[in-house]
Amino acid sequence: MLTFVARAFVAPLAKAIWRPTIIGRDNVPVEGGVVVASNHLSFIDSIIISMLASRRVSFLAKEEYFTGTGLRGAISRSFFTSVGAIPVKRGAGQAAQEALDAGLAKIEAGEAFSIYPEGTRSRDGRLYRGKTGVAWLALTAGVPVVPVALTGTQNLQPVGSKRIRRAKITIEFGEPMDLSSFGAANSGRARRHATDALMLRIQAMSGQEYVDHYNEPPPANVGERVRRFFRTRSEL
Repeated sequence: MLTFVARAFVAPLAKAIWRPTIIGRDNVPVEGGVVVASNHLSFIDSIIISMLASRRVSFLAKEEYFTGTGLRGAISRSFFTSVGAIPVKRGAGQAAQEALDAGLAKIEAGEAFSIYPEGTRSRDGRLYRGKTGVAWLALTAGVPVVPVALTGTQNLQPVGSKRIRRAKITIEFGEPMDLSSFGAANSGRARRHATDALMLRIQAMSGQEYVDHYNEPPPANVGERVRRFFRTRSEL
């Protein structure tokens, strides 16, 4: 019921206020599992995709949005549930795999699931190297990936701001990509090449400058530097 209300009333209201430009909406398959992979410029991106796609799209959100108490907690929980959010713990290692598993469960249930290959939002507007979890999802589930390019959403809610402003935004849904030709999900090389091809498509749509390294802060210590080195080697 919450999802119906959000899509039936909130989405049209948002369109009337912000008048977004929507391109290629019909490129999202109307049924069946699908991965929706987007660039990431603002906290509000997931809600934009969920509200403007042609079908319900689930996405990951930190579990704190669902565990608050009192009226504020209830409102937050209801809102994020209505727009298709899945509560997960954030972090690396096991937490990251659990997040991917949550997305895989949605896809295998025939739903659409969105993910940001960059991992976190870009603070300088550039498009960063994609992490290979997106390819793992698509290749494991045997489903297509719809590339998405968002422009202008960083102006809706600038970094550090809690207010949502009026701004001109565009969302483009690209043609679905079949990544199966790159190889199996258990191949690091297949996942890397498939992800690179996806990011190239997103870059062509968004027009962003591409940066061939991950959107991560500098390693805090030697251990972190070593971990990143071996992660990169495993993808070759």
